[in-house]
Amino acid sequence: MERAAGVGAGLSAGTGAVGTGRTGCTTGAEVHDRDNGSPGTDTETDTDTGTGTETGAEADAGTDTGAGVPGSPATAGAPGDTAAPAGRRNLAAATAGNALEWYDWNVYALMAPFFATKFFVTGGVGTALMSSLAVFAVGFVARPLGGLLMGVISDRRGRRTAMLLSIALMAAGSLVIGLTPDYATAGVLAPVLLVTARLVQGLSAGGEFAAAAAYLVESAPSGRRGLYSSFLYIGNLTGTLLASGLGALLALLLSADAMASWGWRVPFLVGGVAALALGVLRRGMAETLDGDTRRAASGEGLFTPLRRNARAVLTLCGLTAGATVVYYTWIVGLPAHAAAEAGVSRGNALLATTLAQIVLLAALPAAGMLADRIGPRRMVMVFAGGFAVAGVPLHALAGHSFGGLLTAEVTGLLLFSGYGATAALVMAELFPRGARGTGIGLPYAATVAAFGGTAPYVGLWAADHAPSAAFPAYVSVLCAVTFLFACFRLAPDGPAPSRPRGRPLG
Repeated sequence: MERAAGVGAGLSAGTGAVGTGRTGCTTGAEVHDRDNGSPGTDTETDTDTGTGTETGAEADAGTDTGAGVPGSPATAGAPGDTAAPAGRRNLAAATAGNALEWYDWNVYALMAPFFATKFFVTGGVGTALMSSLAVFAVGFVARPLGGLLMGVISDRRGRRTAMLLSIALMAAGSLVIGLTPDYATAGVLAPVLLVTARLVQGLSAGGEFAAAAAYLVESAPSGRRGLYSSFLYIGNLTGTLLASGLGALLALLLSADAMASWGWRVPFLVGGVAALALGVLRRGMAETLDGDTRRAASGEGLFTPLRRNARAVLTLCGLTAGATVVYYTWIVGLPAHAAAEAGVSRGNALLATTLAQIVLLAALPAAGMLADRIGPRRMVMVFAGGFAVAGVPLHALAGHSFGGLLTAEVTGLLLFSGYGATAALVMAELFPRGARGTGIGLPYAATVAAFGGTAPYVGLWAADHAPSAAFPAYVSVLCAVTFLFACFRLAPDGPAPSRPRGRPLG
């Protein structure tokens, strides 16, 4: 299996209505009944009484009728419902910003082989690359803290505020990396600035997921929450593909010396400037969290939402563990596995995973619309159960040839679409509306750091120290855990949305 350089390249392959003084009248009243005798069944109702007044972008742009029943499809509207223009603008702003977030996050690993020796001069090229990848890992360490802090901001100041701060931090981190002088010019200050910028990006990435997940679900029109949920991973994949595409283009157009001298800075500067521009776009997004809910959240302790919703936190971690290991294994580890076991060239291995990601990108909205028809719980169970059974043979198939790798990649990521399209919806419905940012932020980021961020390295270690089937078996076991959480901790999906408009869910 490829070592540091392969991991460095592979990691890169691995997630409005303008406020113009318009007045809206909204208040939110939530009832979140837990432990009502049915495992995994939580209820939440949001009501607009018309007694509160908010202006501009703070007007509630979404309908949150699915009301916190984990696994139940929020499809109160008729199947033919379409998003309002304002909803589409909010969706575009949220998704484009999310794509830039993940572009900036992933471009670091892509460019690390080009700038490693510019910042880390002790030892040889391999040592410098490992040092630069250690900085990449530092970003994962910062993500749980970012998830907590940005989640709290999301619940107390609103989704839009959290998403504005998130993209500003990511832009700042990218610009600092792109403009930081190398070690020969700045001495030890150069790697210190690099680490600091990566920590800032980790805070941003940790907070973006929770705020974006809650926003997409809350801003979705009735009957389209699954579809809107799918845009969370659509943004993630789009950003990853943009980073890979620009990196490959620069490597083809510029000489090796030019890339090492200044070419590697271009993706960071492009991403930083684009993120600032999209920050302006996000300022026009409508807020989905009403003032009463924000004020109620502001009166609570930092960890109170996590303690009060402890069972939901455990459920989220269980659902995430298998999914994040699959994502990072199939996007990052499988190409290296094919190169080591089947002699697939590095270029062909990256081609296979890129094609599979494009297939996943096309499948996500279809999977989201299917979730609106049959319910998100079924989608998660198909993903997790499919990988629990097929994970080991698919991993083995990838080690036979380029064709085997491509088949395993496409099959695996199509299965993953069942989770990717519904993750935002399932997670948001685990928590009451005023606790979604905190409830999703820290647990999700910590689970991704513990299982997803370590997956490529665990795979490398297992290749040298364990039987060949040990690591894929580990992936399958985690998926079996996710299946059990989906089966027993999410309420059964409701019937297909043939019910009349306005009929209560549940």
